This record gives sequence, structure tokens and C-alpha cells, in this order.
Amino acid sequence: MSRWTGSWLSGPRAALEPGADSGDGTGQRWKGERLGLPQSGPGSVASTGRRAFAILLDFVLSGGVAAVFTQPELPKNWSLLAWFTITIVAVGFFGFTPGHALFGLRVARLDGAGVVGLPRAALRTLLIFPIIPAVVWDADGRCLHDKAAGTVVVRVR
Repeated sequence: MSRWTGSWLSGPRAALEPGADSGDGTGQRWKGERLGLPQSGPGSVASTGRRAFAILLDFVLSGGVAAVFTQPELPKNWSLLAWFTITIVAVGFFGFTPGHALFGLRVARLDGAGVVGLPRAALRTLLIFPIIPAVVWDADGRCLHDKAAGTVVVRVR
């Protein structure tokens, strides 16, 4: 294969797994090292499993909230509206959803600001909806919606 196709077919360096060497000596040893985050414990990048369980809990909670307002009928798409509202408000003002809180997670801005804010929370939430950004992540464990919003999900305990 020619040299130019090998460079773009092999993918960006950001896609390397922690500890993988790209050949230029800049490999990282753990998720979040390039971001200045610890390897484990509070402040470290949250695992994919914890994040998945947290969002599943948020989905169930949203369905329950919507069901309260639509009884005796099923909530149908009203649960999506409840999920959008709960996620944007909770992440925007507090940095975590109910699911994040239960699993010891928090959404943090990379620039060190204390609050994520409603615009970044809305962007994250809108990009989670098509699913693809939420299941594509880099070597730091940041999904595409986190990269677009300048955030990272970290452990708090």
C-alpha cells in the first residue's frame, strides 16, 4: 500500500488505546492522562459500563416521570421530552443526572469551569439522541458528544 493511504487509513492518533505507541513517543498509559486526569479514583475518566448503566437509569426515570403525566395511557414519546429536560437541566446546573449521581459520575468541563452550563448541556444531550456520538469514543474515553461540548465524564467516588 502506498505511503499516503497508510497514513489516513490507519486512523488518527487519538484512536489509539492507552499504552499504544503511535511511533512518535507520545503514547499515554491510561485514559485521561493527556487531559491531566488521574489513573483511578475520584477525578478519573468514568468507565463505559458505569456510563451505560447511568443512562439506562435515566431512561427508566424519564419514562416514569412521563407516565405520571400521561396516565392511564403509555407515555410514548413524552418520555423523550422528559429525558431531554431532566438531562439538560441536571447536567447544566449540577453537572450530573440522577443516573450519574447513583453511579458516582459527574460531567466536568475541560477548561476547569465549575458549571457545565445550559448551552453545553443542551449540545451534549442533542448529540446523544442520534446514538452514534455516544458509542464512538477516543483513547481518553470521551465520546463525540463530550468532545463537541468540551466535557468529560469523571468519577466522583
